[in-house]
Amino acid sequence: MKNRYIDLIEQTYEFPQEEFEVNDGELFFNNIDLMEIIKQYGTPLKITYLPKISQNIQKAKRWFNVAIAKSDYQGDYHYCYCTKSSHFSFILEEVLKNDVHIETSSAFDLNIIESLYEQNLFDKENFIICNGFKKNQYIENIVNAIHNGFSNTIPILDNKIEFDKIDALLNTKCKLGIRIASEEEPRFEFYTSRLGIRYNDIVPFYEEKIKNNPKFELKMLHMFINTGIEDTAYYWNELSKCINVYCELKKIAPELDSFNIGGGFPIKRNLSFQYDYEYMAEEIIAQIKTMCNRNGIEEPHIFTEFGSYTVGESGAVLYSIVNQKRQNDRELWNMIDSSFMTTLPDAWAINQIFIPLAINNWNQEYERVFLGGLTCDSHDYYNSEANLNAIFLPKFSEKETQYIGLFHTGAYQESIGGYGGIQHCLTPAPKHVIIYREYENADDEEGEIVTKLFGKEQSYKSMLKILGY
Repeated sequence: MKNRYIDLIEQTYEFPQEEFEVNDGELFFNNIDLMEIIKQYGTPLKITYLPKISQNIQKAKRWFNVAIAKSDYQGDYHYCYCTKSSHFSFILEEVLKNDVHIETSSAFDLNIIESLYEQNLFDKENFIICNGFKKNQYIENIVNAIHNGFSNTIPILDNKIEFDKIDALLNTKCKLGIRIASEEEPRFEFYTSRLGIRYNDIVPFYEEKIKNNPKFELKMLHMFINTGIEDTAYYWNELSKCINVYCELKKIAPELDSFNIGGGFPIKRNLSFQYDYEYMAEEIIAQIKTMCNRNGIEEPHIFTEFGSYTVGESGAVLYSIVNQKRQNDRELWNMIDSSFMTTLPDAWAINQIFIPLAINNWNQEYERVFLGGLTCDSHDYYNSEANLNAIFLPKFSEKETQYIGLFHTGAYQESIGGYGGIQHCLTPAPKHVIIYREYENADDEEGEIVTKLFGKEQSYKSMLKILGY
């Protein structure tokens, strides 16, 4: 009878997979021996595998460029990184190795870009797509960037008032974009996105405010679908409506030449994940081309703003099981050496699913468990894989520590959790280790794995200082 943990995984999924394999009963993540990392740094531990970021960027650029070539599409493709997914310096440095651009969402993003420019990591000719609802400081920073020679800074108008504020501060020409307030899915809590300007208001607004103002050149129309880029009637319908607005606007605004489809490429949240990225890129390009040709206008340059897709699959959090508690006849609670509310806030805030896997003991028998965090909060738990509605791990033994990992956690968790701040029940934020590869020469395919401690485990002194003690 096959009742080992490795048997369960191999029978349930196609395994091994691109980033996961098992050697001698231990899990490797992107060919990294996780037990060696744990022996060096201990747990709890956050890791970021930087090469995965570049791999995903290059894949997306290839899919869209191939789609453009297949369709004989006349516009170009531009990949932008959505900084709100992760603002860390090591993330931006890796991202910018790939000839990409930046999408911002708040005032301080422009300060980050200024720092990157001073380090010769960002060019003034790169696109800076400024999204979000803009308070005065954000607008001031955008205008300062334009005045300082960042010539492809494009503020995307979220509302009509922003235009007047930019106009009042600006003393040179400025490229401009408008965000369309897309309709949400029927099952959503509200009908229309709070972000952007209504479909019917865009053309009259352009004619009234932008058309005859010599400072501004309308270059981009922007859309974003909250549920992401999916092969559904809802997504294709919204794309069609937004392209029709672009065509209508292009007829009276000849300078308009770019269409931004926002973000939304999904990442792997479970081991049975399937998504045809290549097909979706080809279908998006083909539909945009068809609608533009039907309206007799040039195809626009295409921009995307991938955030989670860029960084999500680079991250993981590793834990130890410190104890097992049997609370009734059916429930076994494996207690981790940290808190899910501290390390993976999306797991309890929006029931986000990550990929839970054992790190060691794959040749042992398995059992169904619940995972519990250390805090005295009823929501500090994790209990489901996306398609199993359960967690299975090797049977708990006091003789050997069981290590586990939750994978593809690289987007949003640090910023939502408050990196380095006050954590729930004062549970300290764990160590954070960056992993990359160094290559001896051009023929070196694997490279040597290098680890670097980015952040130590949070100390009580740092917490007490924040609290005023």
